[in-house]
Parts: sequence; C-alpha cells; structure tokens
Amino acid sequence: MFPDLMFYVFASVMLIAALGVVTAKNPIFSVLFLILTFLNCSGLFILMGAEFLGLMLVLVYVGAIAVMFLFVLMTIDIDFAMLKEGYASYMPVGVLTGVVLLVELILAVKSGLFSSDHLITQTAMPIPTDTQNITAIGQVLFTDYLAPFQLAGMVLLVAMIGAIVLTFRRREGVKRQNITEQVLRTRKEAVELKKVKSGQGLV
Repeated sequence: MFPDLMFYVFASVMLIAALGVVTAKNPIFSVLFLILTFLNCSGLFILMGAEFLGLMLVLVYVGAIAVMFLFVLMTIDIDFAMLKEGYASYMPVGVLTGVVLLVELILAVKSGLFSSDHLITQTAMPIPTDTQNITAIGQVLFTDYLAPFQLAGMVLLVAMIGAIVLTFRRREGVKRQNITEQVLRTRKEAVELKKVKSGQGLV
C-alpha cells in the first residue's frame, strides 16, 4: 500500500514539474522545475529497485547539469521579452510532437511492451537475488563490458579536450604561466640576496 502511494506521489509531482518546465515564463523557474522533475524521477527509480540509476540521476543531472544551467542563467543578462516572442510560433510543433509521443506510448502499452511477462522474457542475463543492484551493475561493467566502458570514458575525455581546444583563445598583453620555466628555475634565479647597510634602504 505504501509503495503504491509513494509511486502516485512521485509520478504526479514529476508530471506537474515537467509541465512547469515547458510553461514557465522565467528560465530560472524552468530549471528549478527541472530539478524537481529529476528528483521525483530518481524516487521512481529507487521504488523500482534501480538504486544506481536513481543515485546517478541525482548526482549527475541534479548535482551537475541542472546546477550548471542555473548558474549560467543567473550570470548572464537575459532579455525575457525576446524569449517570449517565438513562443506562439513553436506551439503547433510542440503540440504535434507531444501528441505523436502520446500515441506511441498508448500503442506500446496496448501491445504489452511494458508488461512484466514481456520484460522477463527480454532479460539478457539472470538477476542474482542475493546481490545488491549497484554491486551487480559494477560486476557486469568491469567484467563483460569492460572494453565498451573504457571506450566510453575515452570518448568523454576526447570531448572534454576538444571543448577546451575550441574555446581556448590567446590574448595579447595577458600574463601567462610557464610551468616548464618554473620547474627548471634554479635557486640562484629565484632568490637574490641583498646586503643592506644600517640606516639605509634599498633603491
């Protein structure tokens, strides 16, 4: 009874928050609604026994991406009047996309795609009953899917380096740090001793 009640609470709040994301006139409120949507979606994952997905949703999307969006929106000057100008023109496309997605979901539910029997038959590997969810995922990632996991990490590393290279700009008149020169500097080059006479200062 209690899990069912919590499911309806999380699902209802998530739907209302998702609606607030696309209808809020202020982008900052949209990001706050997005954070609320992620938190309730994480609660649904935890109720279904997918603790790893729920925790990752909070850590990655709420703790990093959504907070980054909020930080960017609060640090830039946004013209809210200009943002509202194209709202009506995009409304038909948004409604059409939502209707198509709703029809696809209804057809999938009627065909039994989300039924428990179908999910059990489509399971790729048995789920151990005496192992926690996060432990089982870790064992699978670092044994059967170690190579794809490492390749995914390399792709993210290349994307990070590419973003740094594309946004890197050299500007004239700006002092830059030369790490090699600092490491190779000797004591004689870094320290200079001056003998000051009594009652006199340095010129």
